[in-house]
Amino acid sequence: MQTRKKYIFLTFLASWLLLFFFGGDQLRRFAFFSGRKAEARRNWPRWTDWSLLKSFADPEELQSDGDPSLPSPQERRAARLSVYKNSRCRMETCFDFSRCEKHGFKVFTYPRERDQPLSESYGKILTSIERSRYYTPNPEEACLFILSIDTLDRDHLSGQYVHNVDEKIRGFPLWNGGRNHLIFNLYSGTWPNYTEDLGFDIGQAILAKASFYTESFRPGFDISIPLFSKDHPQRGGERGWLYQDSIPPKKKYLLVFKGKRYLTGIGSGTRNALHHIHNGKDIISLTTCKHGKDWEKHKDTRCDRDNVDYEKFDYQELLHNSTFCIVPRGRRLGSFRFLEALQAACIPVLLSDGWELPFAEAIDWGKAAVVGNERLLLQIPSAVRCIHPERVLAFQQQTQFLWDAYFSSVDKIVHTTLEIIKDRLLPHRSRSRFLWNTLPGGLLALPDFSTHLRDFPFYYLQHGRTLPVPAEHGKLNACPNTYPLPGFFSGSSPSKKFTAFIRAISPASSLSQPILRLIQAVSGSQYCAQILVLWSCEKPPPPSGKWPQTTVPLTIIRARGKLSDRFFPYAAIQTDAVLSLDEHTSLSTSEVDFAFVVWRSFPERIVGFPARSHFWDPEQRRWGYTSKWTNELSIVLTAAAFYHRYYHSLFTEYLPAGLRELVDGLAACEDILMNVLVAAVTKLPPIKVTQRKQHKETVPQQVGCKDGDVGDPPQPGSKAPHPRCSPPAKVKGTAGAAGGRRFSQQQDCLNQLADWFGYMPLVSSQLRLDPVLFKDQVSVLRKKYPRLERP
Repeated sequence: MQTRKKYIFLTFLASWLLLFFFGGDQLRRFAFFSGRKAEARRNWPRWTDWSLLKSFADPEELQSDGDPSLPSPQERRAARLSVYKNSRCRMETCFDFSRCEKHGFKVFTYPRERDQPLSESYGKILTSIERSRYYTPNPEEACLFILSIDTLDRDHLSGQYVHNVDEKIRGFPLWNGGRNHLIFNLYSGTWPNYTEDLGFDIGQAILAKASFYTESFRPGFDISIPLFSKDHPQRGGERGWLYQDSIPPKKKYLLVFKGKRYLTGIGSGTRNALHHIHNGKDIISLTTCKHGKDWEKHKDTRCDRDNVDYEKFDYQELLHNSTFCIVPRGRRLGSFRFLEALQAACIPVLLSDGWELPFAEAIDWGKAAVVGNERLLLQIPSAVRCIHPERVLAFQQQTQFLWDAYFSSVDKIVHTTLEIIKDRLLPHRSRSRFLWNTLPGGLLALPDFSTHLRDFPFYYLQHGRTLPVPAEHGKLNACPNTYPLPGFFSGSSPSKKFTAFIRAISPASSLSQPILRLIQAVSGSQYCAQILVLWSCEKPPPPSGKWPQTTVPLTIIRARGKLSDRFFPYAAIQTDAVLSLDEHTSLSTSEVDFAFVVWRSFPERIVGFPARSHFWDPEQRRWGYTSKWTNELSIVLTAAAFYHRYYHSLFTEYLPAGLRELVDGLAACEDILMNVLVAAVTKLPPIKVTQRKQHKETVPQQVGCKDGDVGDPPQPGSKAPHPRCSPPAKVKGTAGAAGGRRFSQQQDCLNQLADWFGYMPLVSSQLRLDPVLFKDQVSVLRKKYPRLERP
């Protein structure tokens, strides 16, 4: 028994010795054994090579739990729920579709009160709506309502904050709990939390807001808009900074940032860490503490050095000379820097977690921006370095497209917002993301015309191209693959026939009249599918027996007595190509055939014969219009020109009624407006084709036409050349009182159009296309269009 106890004791003692010898070092690490249980701060390990490693962060910074003044996630959620009481709103539940059925998509703005404050930015928004094609002054016709109360700045500390909004909107008889209302907002919340509190209950209204959190964003209902300054242009806007000669896309700097560094409060974490990626060579990251009233009270050891380095670089120069621009969050998620980077073709690198990007419902930002993560800042340099130069150039080109199509003016921002809402009303006739993200953009691709890409004139040149795979939201997609274009592009091309559309302004009584000779010449073209005559006179058209016999159908359409009638989208036009003609135009079948062949290669442009040009007159400080024969042209008159029938729909449905009224009041203004419209859409000049030098035209006395249908006719018996269709070399532009008055009206028209668009869309060109071997000293048998050289 004694021996047994002895062995048990020895075994127990040996076990304790082994445990202490092998596990004692680990046991001593516990606070219970070390006596450090009450110590809250951990002792960070000291690496043996600590002296060789650069210290990127202070241990105190790493151990801190953040700014105690910032709200917790639970507090932020509670604040958002108090603002968005109808957080489950969708178009199906909070929007009355029946208001849009009878009169279509019309927008009504509340009348402005005299003593009501209105910021410059909100005034621009209301002006954009009231001068658009959506506007109606009658609330009974309206589908959507816009408040006249300025709701852009809802910061309580701002001088533009409007008080008692709740009381005011409840007194509006049309408010109806906010249904079918659209509210614009740029700034919400205030120091220090900058919550999304608007200070009033939006009810069931759609919110178009900048710096939108994805948590509070109602998909398919709300709209995220960009933050823009009060100086943002009303219309037009400056062009992007990327030019054709800026190749290769690599610039002096790879990645840049220059901006404020917040020492405390929301948004300070991201901007305080930006100095870590600065290398002083191809990555420039500059911050300054010198902003705000009490910045010196919170300054740290880096502030003085940062402020000195900050002044060494110019912000605009960095934008011009950098490939990528860091766009971190500020106090709010969005910043002016986002639009500045887009315009500069500096690819935005977004560091703003939780930001619902502007118009993300329509725009694929994976093609124009790098969406980063605030917590993975140190990975940004390596991520952007691996992007292939071809991909970089595609990014830059897309930034320029998006800037010009949707963001360069307040008009475009507002119209994009309205068009997105309009697409929701009829989803089966809405634009695809391809239309929104491809030239010329969603605003210029009307779904009422068609939803098939092959019906538009813009996408034929896309055949055979490959486009990048869009990056997913919140992920860096630096080195993507590509995907082919949709299958319906395979083998698609413009129509092989055209419709001749002749505007008649005088009676036809014999086959010797120019319109009858013109019909015979056009019908002889192998490409002619039909002839439409737009009858613009009071007297009825001649009976069918007096019209020439043609091999193609000939249809008479009665006009409404307006100059803009010639560009109405008549259902009778069955082909993509339209040959627009005046009754006094003189063309041969060969000229028509060759011009149509040229148009099939350039279906998005105007291709025709009589050309004009514009110029800037520095003395008069206005645009000038000339018909003199020069080496440049920017206008091809629609008296003899091919274009796509889609431009009839754009002319009638895209342009506001005020512009069409301008056309109806000025002689020959419809020609200029159509050229301005096509140039604004394509950013390309028209094309002039071969024209016989002896091409002369006269205008007979116009009998039985309404006043205002055409320009002033010449005196009886005169043979003055038609000011619209005569050879540019022969026309002086100011011959006679009538010619001078007409020329003055054309100048006025051009300047009024430039003012409405906000810039001059016309593009000059020195190109004229002739057939192969044209005027060459070779056998006529070798030439395809020999008749073009004959008298």
